[in-house]
Amino acid sequence: MWGRIAIRPFAFNKMKNNTLVLGDALTLLVVTLIGFTTHGEFNTSFLPRMLAVYVPLLIGWFLLSPWFGLFSPETTSNPGQLWRPALTMLFAGPLAVVLRGLLLNEPILPIFAVVLSVTSALGLMIWRIVYWFINRGKQ
Repeated sequence: MWGRIAIRPFAFNKMKNNTLVLGDALTLLVVTLIGFTTHGEFNTSFLPRMLAVYVPLLIGWFLLSPWFGLFSPETTSNPGQLWRPALTMLFAGPLAVVLRGLLLNEPILPIFAVVLSVTSALGLMIWRIVYWFINRGKQ
C-alpha cells in the first residue's frame, strides 16, 4: 500500500475507465506528434517512426499503469494522487525506449528515455487533472 490506497492491478470501473484509457492513449499520441513536430519530422513519411515510438509507449504505459492503481476510483477521484501518472511514466518511458530500440534495432539513448518520460508524464498529468476536474463531483 502507498498511503491508504492499495495497488490493485486491473481494478477497472468500466465506463470511467474507458474514458481514462482513451484519454491516456490520445494524450500519448499528442505528445508523440508534438515530439516529431519539434524535430521537423511531421509528415506521412515519418509515420512508421512515429508508430515505433507511440506503440511501445502505449505498451509500457498500459502494462504498468494498472499496477500503480491509475484506474481505480480511489486514485482517480483523489487530487492528492495526481502524482501517480508521473511516477508511472518514469518507469514506462524507459521501457518504451528499450522496446523501440529492440524494434528498430537501434541504440537505446538514455537522453531520449529522459525526454520521452518527462514530456509524457507532463502530458498525462495535464490530462488527468482535466479528467479529475470534470469528474470531481461525480465519484
